Order: sequence, then C-alpha cells, then structure tokens
Amino acid sequence: MPEDIPLLPGSPRRLSPQAGTRGGQGPKHGQQYLQMPGPQAPGLQGSFRRDPGQPCGGESARSSSVINNYLHANEPVSLEARLSRMHFHDNQRKVDYVLAYHYRKRGMHLAQGFPGHSLAIVSNGETGKEPHAGGPGDIELGPLDALEEERKEQREEFEHNLMEAGLELEKDLENKSQGSIFVRIHAPWQVLAREAEFLKIKVPTKKETYEIKAGGSIAKKFSAALQKLSSPLQPRVPEHSNNKMKNLSYPFSREKMYLYNIQEKDTFFDNATRSRIVHEILKRTACSRANNTMGINSLIANNIYEAAYPLHDGEYNSPEDDMNDRKLLYQEWARYGVFYKFQPIDLIRKYFGEKIGLYFAWLGLYTSFLIPSSVIGVIVFLYGCATIEEDIPSREMCDQQNAFIMCPLCDKSCDYWNLSSACGTARASHLFDNPATVFFSIFMALWATMFLENWKRLQMRLGYFWDLTGIEEEEERAQEHSRPEYETKVREKMLKESNKSAVQKLQTNTTESSNEDDEDKLTWKDRFPGYLMNFASILFMIALTFSIVFGVIVYRITTAAALSLNKATRSNVRVTVTATAVIINLVVILILDEIYGAVANWLTKIEVPKTEQTFEERLILKAFLLKFVNAYSPIFYVAFFKGRFVGRPGSYVYVFDGYRMEECAPGGCLMELCIQLSIIMLGKQLIQNNIFEIGVPKLKKLFRKLKDETEAGETDSAHSKRPEQWDLDYSLEPYTGLTPEYMEMIIQFGFVTLFVASFPLAPVFALLNNVIEVRLDAKKFVTELRRPDAVRTKDIGIWFDILSGIGKFSVISNAFVIAITSDFIPRLVYQYSYSHNGTLHGFVNHTLSFFNVSQLKEGTQPENSQFDWEVQFCRFKDYREPPWAPNPYEFSKQYWFVLSARLAFVIIFQNLVMFLSVLVDWMIPDIPTDISDQIKKEKSLLVDFFLKEEHEKLKLMDEPALRSPGGGDRSRSRAASSAPSGQSQSGSVMSSGSQHTNV
Repeated sequence: MPEDIPLLPGSPRRLSPQAGTRGGQGPKHGQQYLQMPGPQAPGLQGSFRRDPGQPCGGESARSSSVINNYLHANEPVSLEARLSRMHFHDNQRKVDYVLAYHYRKRGMHLAQGFPGHSLAIVSNGETGKEPHAGGPGDIELGPLDALEEERKEQREEFEHNLMEAGLELEKDLENKSQGSIFVRIHAPWQVLAREAEFLKIKVPTKKETYEIKAGGSIAKKFSAALQKLSSPLQPRVPEHSNNKMKNLSYPFSREKMYLYNIQEKDTFFDNATRSRIVHEILKRTACSRANNTMGINSLIANNIYEAAYPLHDGEYNSPEDDMNDRKLLYQEWARYGVFYKFQPIDLIRKYFGEKIGLYFAWLGLYTSFLIPSSVIGVIVFLYGCATIEEDIPSREMCDQQNAFIMCPLCDKSCDYWNLSSACGTARASHLFDNPATVFFSIFMALWATMFLENWKRLQMRLGYFWDLTGIEEEEERAQEHSRPEYETKVREKMLKESNKSAVQKLQTNTTESSNEDDEDKLTWKDRFPGYLMNFASILFMIALTFSIVFGVIVYRITTAAALSLNKATRSNVRVTVTATAVIINLVVILILDEIYGAVANWLTKIEVPKTEQTFEERLILKAFLLKFVNAYSPIFYVAFFKGRFVGRPGSYVYVFDGYRMEECAPGGCLMELCIQLSIIMLGKQLIQNNIFEIGVPKLKKLFRKLKDETEAGETDSAHSKRPEQWDLDYSLEPYTGLTPEYMEMIIQFGFVTLFVASFPLAPVFALLNNVIEVRLDAKKFVTELRRPDAVRTKDIGIWFDILSGIGKFSVISNAFVIAITSDFIPRLVYQYSYSHNGTLHGFVNHTLSFFNVSQLKEGTQPENSQFDWEVQFCRFKDYREPPWAPNPYEFSKQYWFVLSARLAFVIIFQNLVMFLSVLVDWMIPDIPTDISDQIKKEKSLLVDFFLKEEHEKLKLMDEPALRSPGGGDRSRSRAASSAPSGQSQSGSVMSSGSQHTNV
C-alpha cells in the first residue's frame, strides 16, 4: 500500500492535500504529502499516516507546498547529510525564521472503575492499543489536556494560514512526553519578491557603485590623511573598508526585474531582510480559532507559541574556517581586545537591522565626543591642583594665626572650634571650585549642542548610505499592527456591549456599520481608569523618592548628633556621616531603579496603548521621569537645598524638636556635591551597568542549563552531540528592546552635563565606562541574545528629544550650581566691590558674621569647653549684621548685593550659553553638504540608468524585427507584445512573476 511521506526537494511529483479531523490520524489544515510507493526516504518520516477513508489522489492547491519533515529520534540524519544547520533537512531551503513552543502529551487519567490499564498516545494521534468504546483504558481529559488540545488546534490553523501565504514549513516530531518543538519557516523566492515589492525594500541595481566625493581638494587630502592615520583602528570587515562607495538602489519591483543585479536568488536578499519579510507575514497572519487574533505577537502573548526568532548566522566561536557575519562581528567588534578599534557600523546594521545599528552609531559618537570633554576636564582639575597654593581664601583658612573661633556645630556636646581645623576641606574644595570650572561649564553646554548637531548630521549620513529615505510609509504600516493586549481589551469591550437580548441585537443591526468604528477601538472613557492610576502612581513614586531623600537627611542629622556625643568619634563626624549617607543613597537608587522600571512597564500596560511604538514611547517617558527623580534628587538636595535653611546661632531650625538642620562644610557644599555625584555615578556605572549586565545573564544562563538538564534523558545522543542552530539560539536570552541600553546612557549623560561644574572629571569616568560598555553590549548582542528582528527606522526617536531637553536643562542647573553652590560669585563681588587692593585678601573674614555667645539659648551652650579663655563672640558663615548693629543678625547689605549678583549671573550665563548654542546650531547644517549634493546626484544617476535600461530593452525588442524580411511595424508590434512573457536576451528571462534577469 502506498505510504505518505513528505515531499522531498527536487521531486517532480504532484502533491495531494489531505484534510484531517480533530484527534484523528490524518493531516490537519491542508498539510500535503506525496503519494509514493516503496520505502521512505532515509531519516524522514511523515508525522501522520493517510486516513484510510481519504482518497489517495487529488489536485494540489499549490504545486510548491509546505515541507513537513518529521524526524524520528532513533533515525537521525547523519552529519554527512547535514551540510548546514541553517537549512531544512534537505540542505537546500534556508531557515528564515523559527517558531518554538513547549508541548506535553495527554495525561493518563484512567476512567473510574477500570484499574490497571494505561494507554500511551503518540504524537501522530495513533494509539499503542486500540481501546474499545467505553471499555478499559478510556482517556479522561483533564483541564491541562483540553488547554493543550486547544492550543494545538490554534497552532495548526496558524501554520496552515502561513502556508496559504506561501511560506514553507518544517516541523519536528513530538517524540517525547514533553519538550520544545521548533517550526522552521522558509520563504521561497516568489514570497520574497512579492513582499519586497509590497514593503518597498530598496535593493542594488545593475549600475556599479559610485564614489561619494568630498567637497574640495583640501577636504579630499584631509580625508585621505585621516583615513591613513586611522587605518590601524579600522575593523577588518568588508563593509567598513569601502565606505566611500555606494550602490545605486531602487525599490524592488517584479515588473522591473531587469534593473537589478540578481545573480543568485538565494543570496539576493540577505538573512536580515529575509527574516524581516517573514516577520511581516507572521505579524499580519490571523488565527480565527484564537478569536481572530492578529499576528505572532498575540499568539506568543496567549502562550500558543513560546518564542519566535530569526536564526543567527552560525556559531561565533566555531573552530571551522568558514566565516560568517556573526563570527566576524565577534572577532572585530564584540571582544574587549579590540576596544581601540572603530565599530563596524555597516556590518552591525546589516546583521541586526537599522534600529540597533543607529543605537551603536549613537553610542560610538557619544563615546568619541567624551574624549575632548575628558581632556578639558582633566586640564581644569590639574589647573585646580596647580593653583591650590596660590588660592588666598584657603590659605587664610589654614592660617592658624587668624584664629577664627567658630560657633558650635551642635548643641551642648559640641565645642567652639577653630576654622583652621577645616584646612583640608578648604584646599580640596579649590580643586573643583575655581574660575576654570565656569568656563568648563560653558564649554560643556556648547559640547552638548555640538554633540546633538553632529548626531543629526551622522544620522542623515547613515540614512543616506542605508537607504532610509522615504520609509515613512513603512513606519505608518507598523502603526497598523495592534498590540495583543489592545486586541484583548477591544474584544472584551465588544463582548460586553454585545451582551444584549436577541431583539436588541436585531434592532442594532441597522446601525452596526455606523457604530463599528466606536466598537473596535478604545475611547478616552475606556482608558480613563488607566490614566488615573498612572497619574496617582507616578505622584506616589515621586513622593516616595522625596521621602527616602528626607529619610537620609534625618539619618545624617541624627547620626551626626549621636557621633558628636562621643569624644572618640567627634573629630570624624562629617566624613563618617557623608560617606555612609552617600552609600545609603546609592543602594536605595539601585533598588528603586529596578522597582521603577517594573512599575513603569506595569503602568504603561494599564494604559493599553494600541501599537508597539506608542507603548515604547510612553514606557520610556515614565521610566525616564521616575529614574531621573530617583538618580538626581539626592544630588539636587546637596546642590541647592543643603545649608539654606539652617538658621543662625540662637535661632536654629530644628527637626523633630531637638535636631538641628545640617550645614555645609566650611569650604562650602560644592565639595560634598562632588563626593555625592562621584560616588553615585561611579557606583551606578560599576554595579548596575556592568556587574548586573554581566552577572544577571550568567545566572539566567546557568538556570536555563540546569532546567535543560532535567530533560536530558529524553534527548537523543546525536542531538546532544551536535545541536541544531535553532536549539542553540533557543537557549539564548530573548531580545527585549533597546530601552535599558539607552536609559543607562541617558542617565549618564545627565551626570556628565547637569552638574559638571562640581565634578569636572565626570566625562573621564563616563569615557572609561563607555569604552567597556560598547564591547559589553556588543558581546551581549552577539553571544548572549537571540537575534533580534531587523527593524528599519530613520532616527533614534524620542531619545533625541530627551537628550535635547537634558542639554537645555543642564545650562540652567550649572548656572545655579556656580551661582548658589560655589563661592565664585561672592569672591567676584568681594574682589571688585569690597577689597581694598583688588585681591581676595580678607575674603574669609568678610564672609563670617559675629554672634554674641551670651545670646545662646539656655541648655545649648557647650559643656566642658576646651578653650582656655572665655569666648565672647563666635563666627558663623553668613552675611548678617553684627550684635552691636541697630538691627542685629538681620541680613546685611552685602547679602542682598551678593544675592542680586547671583541672580544676574544666572540670567547672563543662561542667555549667553543659549545664544552660543543657537549660534552653533545655525552654523552646523543638519544635512551635510556632500550628502545633500549626493542625493541630487543619485536622482540624476537613477534617471540616466532607467533611460539607458529602457533604451537597451527597446533595442533588444527591435533587433528581431530588423533582421526579419519585410519586418516593419507588424514585426515590431509582435516583438513588443511577446516581450513581457518571452525571452528578451540569451540566458535572460523577463517576467512580472518570479522569473528574473540573470546578469
């Protein structure tokens, strides 16, 4: 009797469709098999046998159908037969995409009253023993069995719809009690050509590459010299070596096949493009059994499938000599040993797609821009070190002969103290609080503007080379695919509204078409609870952050008071409190960062955005707002609020009725701001960005390995010796998007720009971190993550707006840091308004006010004072009238003078920097001149190429007519009428279908 086996590649025989029934033995949903007598092909076996009641013959719906090669575990394909693990088991059809799901066989629940008889059901629906109806061994389906059966039907329908779309599938045999099954998908040439035309994918034409010319002779010479000098830094990849040449591209069209340089159909579209085409089909394919669920994303969300991913181009560390793009990326990009090399951006884009390529291009430009800012920051720091001995205020503070007796820092237990004891703090403050930091702040504001302008230019340049112009329609198409959660919400709404009586349904049928738009989308009323929850939750999270900051403040105050009671710890109170408080802040920031990321994701899901792009943008805004407040609120407190609400001796501000508000150090709060910023920035980069990114994936990989070992007994030996590529990729971490990568860099960008006046070395540490970060992210994408879907996009989206906002806000924050936190303005005011000789001599005495110690509150006087003489007046840092003035302890004229100078500086600094930023923006065009010229040139070249090809086409059509006797209009018209379907050239076929021109 003829046996059913899957179609073997290259077989000329026709296929016959066979329809299966649920739970039966036949193929399901149009699965087609070859009727062929004799033994089956080695290593291949059909998953189902033909239903005896089904006819053997029949007309095939398609002559090129789905290949279902089911493998027996005990009949593996030999390694000699498997030439490539990137193809079907026929070694011809390339695997463009993989669907994976976890299955379990029916549980063996015996019917009550029939002991001791079990029944094994194999995956093809056959039973090991045919039970009698109602007899022993009846199967009792449990809830999990019913759910699994329902999922199986949905998978079969979805795969059938994929087959109807022209895709070819290959599926594993369910030969274990449970495990992972892979559905491999291949897109034949007809599907690729159809979808490439629909998606308007630009492909190279037959025209040879043309050179991107530089502006002038000087620019050419400079570019050539620069390229020669940087040659040791260039990665050794083909895509990077010829960045001055560009292909003339044109959107793919099946009617103009003669325009393209099609040499091999299998290699004309690269792997990333092929997987993108298949992913587009997967996203728009519906499944009616899953309530008309649209797309693979919905099926994954409903656990019908577990994963869907394109394959990597082989192993990155295989000892074989064959080179693939993944191995090339690993060797030239994803290793720490090549940290000094430029990134192969074109190869990254080719392998991962434009979206990921733009991220690494942005990260590379940001890292390179940190080099000049790091150099200037080091120079500013060295300037502070070189001039520390010349700083007059710090020398006056360190001079013990001045004998500035300061008021006690706490009540009762603290004694009067000499200002010279704070000499070290004053000298350290000069390292960061000097005139050079003002110019560095201006430089960093202009640096941020230059960076954003250069990124816009680089983005335009990459968009031109990558043919990203005119992809707005593609982005609009992406908006048509709704998220699974949105579909579910709309379906629930429609079910709720359709819960009416039959009469009401009949009455509403006439108006159904007019209300269709309102029923199949969510209105603001449907979203209002989600919006309300979002608003309340975000306010709560911000309040929680402020509460924690206030809690750390209380900790600092109480700890300082407690340590002051002990003589042994009294001398190191400020250092101990500052260090422990900063560490507490860092730990809290790291914990809340993880919590806020999960909360932002949950809040965005509550809103039920329609598309993935809208979901991503709203998630980014929420996560950035929460993480911005979390990371910077302790720094903002030290910069702008600490020491501002202390009061004065005799009238201090107290917290919890007994604890004085903390004051700044004698040298000012800028030094403490520097410590706070440096520890939080370095700790966040070291722990969160590096240890977490390295350690967490390692732990996940270890857990997955332990989990896989539990099923090792069911895995055949051949499979374990040499796993397939889809098995290797399935064991990798799924790709979850670029939001975490961008977020950590944006927060770092804030550390570099917002408070750079207090910490000029911030760009240096950011540069060191990013050199590691680039290779760390590269290694993660190449070795630890499944291959992402290639996504085309023309820019980095909302991240550019966030960067621009941080850059503008940094101007204001640095202006206030210089004006309020540092002593730059008081020094200028004293030097040019109050100094007798135009120097800073006497500045310290000018900033200290007098207080009569006899006016201290009862019970707050120092106990057991160490001073040998009786102190009548103590000093404190403020601009107040002396005790002998008509209005003692009121703000003096100097205070108002300095305050007005501070505000004037903020206004002047802000407007000056903003003006310079606008000037830089105006001077640097967004589109490079050579690119704008080349765009015009490309249009001209494309027109000339079209005219030339059309002329050659007409010439080929006229040649037979001229050679034929009496060939006039009749021959020419005959040639023209037969041209679309006939041979236009020896060895070339022109057609609007799958035929193409061989060049």
